[in-house]
Amino acid sequence: MTTHPTSAAPLATLPFTLASLRSVYADRTHTPREIITEFYRRLRAVGDAGIFIHLPDEAEALQQADALGAFNKDQPLWGIPFAVKDNIDVAGMPTTAACPAFEYAPETDAHVIACLRAAGAIPVGKTNLDQFATGLVGVRSPYPPPRNAVDPNIVPGGSSSGSAVAVAHGLVPFSLGTDTAGSGRVPAALNNLVGLKPTLGAISTRGVVPACRSLDAVSIFATSTADALAVLAIASDYDAADAYARPLPKPAMTTAALNPLVGVPDAKSLRFFGDDAQALAFDATLAQLEAHGARLERIDFTPFYQVADLLYHGAWIAERTLVIDDLLTNTPEAVHPVTRQIIEPGQKLTAMDAFKGLHQLQALKKVCQPLIDRFDFFCVPSIPTFYTTADLEADPIGPNNNLGTYTNFVNLLDLCALTVPCPPLSDGRPGSVTLIGPAGKDAQLVAEARQLETWANVSPGNTGWPCAPAKAVEPAANDDELILAVCGAHMSGLPLNHELTSRGGRFIERTETAPNYKLFALAGGPPYRPGMVRQETDGVAVALELWALPKTAVGDFMAGIPAPLGIGTVVLSDNRQVKGFMCEAAGLNGAEDISKLGSWRVFLQSA
Repeated sequence: MTTHPTSAAPLATLPFTLASLRSVYADRTHTPREIITEFYRRLRAVGDAGIFIHLPDEAEALQQADALGAFNKDQPLWGIPFAVKDNIDVAGMPTTAACPAFEYAPETDAHVIACLRAAGAIPVGKTNLDQFATGLVGVRSPYPPPRNAVDPNIVPGGSSSGSAVAVAHGLVPFSLGTDTAGSGRVPAALNNLVGLKPTLGAISTRGVVPACRSLDAVSIFATSTADALAVLAIASDYDAADAYARPLPKPAMTTAALNPLVGVPDAKSLRFFGDDAQALAFDATLAQLEAHGARLERIDFTPFYQVADLLYHGAWIAERTLVIDDLLTNTPEAVHPVTRQIIEPGQKLTAMDAFKGLHQLQALKKVCQPLIDRFDFFCVPSIPTFYTTADLEADPIGPNNNLGTYTNFVNLLDLCALTVPCPPLSDGRPGSVTLIGPAGKDAQLVAEARQLETWANVSPGNTGWPCAPAKAVEPAANDDELILAVCGAHMSGLPLNHELTSRGGRFIERTETAPNYKLFALAGGPPYRPGMVRQETDGVAVALELWALPKTAVGDFMAGIPAPLGIGTVVLSDNRQVKGFMCEAAGLNGAEDISKLGSWRVFLQSA
């Protein structure tokens, strides 16, 4: 029987990720019944009554697990438990949208739940939220609000608060939220998770209590970008019965763009509300993007903020009012006071107000669209700063508005977005950024975020688990091509790159070596060149590019390589072995050791 590292791990320390659970199931080491039992044990250990609004009896959940039968490798989520925001219908569980007076018992699953069940997944409960998905703070609920999993002093984020906290505590590998104004991204940032806000219509919202029907998206919380994408690939089954669904290609893992052009808010339009630690952390992430070859361009984000203002200060409030108009009219006391304060003005808006808002949005789209078309993606802070529950008690509206600074415009402009953890801030709070791209580019955002995920190496949530290594995308080389690793002047945009492109070389991906190399700036030049030497101890990981070179051109290319450089075997961070530039130790006379930088590009920028 094949064994895996996770197989021997006791259940109490087993990471609840897709890879680890698939491994123990394939090995017959554990069963879904045991995993569900462990879910309930972990939940009791956490001791947070605010995470779930509805939780089936353990015996009932175990029956679901037993009903799966024998292991089925053809069901990609077989035996995987997941949590569901309580505005998404799950047959057999009540839907409340965090309002007891609104509660109903759905007879059928929402389309997305049906897709996940068909893949073998087990919904374990309905999670808490800002009532009617109105809010980004996670505390606007008549039920006890969940505590932030990383720092109980700060708000958990909303509206998908319970869904984020459940994953951050390691209770489930993934959960579903919804996202209209940032509800799938803000809680991810505050709880140190990946939060994927897919393209509108990629996941059906049939069976979801609307917030703004035309802007709603089902979102995914996960401990890694790979898991988020894997769930999206299953959940994004086209639903012809949903008027807002779109028949988009199934997302699949891909490679990061070559020297992507990245739009970033300029100094005048960056907003941190005095949070210097957040500002410094964002700068560090931008530097890392540049180290991997991204070209950053600062732009005025004012038009995007103007779009964002329409969401809560314009006619779209009326779209929220549609859902609970009867409650507001007949039993307003059933609605949370802050939620009522926000949504009630929608009853007074007119059709003229609606058209006015649509016209304003269309005018702003004319300004924003050229920027959207120009850049490969945007990189923004996920949140500008942090707020405590005490801050919300003093001002229930202002902090919420601020948390949506970099999120509120996304759905109005039909963009997709992905929040990814970054190293903790200097004050210890969780770090993150959000990548934003055009509709349909969900998988590409994951590819770009994987690089940041690998760099950050952050344990997800408060689990203490190691960061899941990014799953390698095998280089797409043809049989008549050789994969070649380059670490210096042959990289894209540098002086000798033409020696590859002129011979038909194709860029494959950015990656790095195993941590067993030294990097030197060789004497002489121009062109200035690095030398990479294998090191048994005290080595580092060196940034690389992989290129596919036609085998018929390899001999001619190698003939032009001067000593002390040559082509040897390079071991990559994921243990793949490829051919690549190496340097003879005898050629290091007069060279400068730049290993601590780990990148020739970083060295050039610092010189």
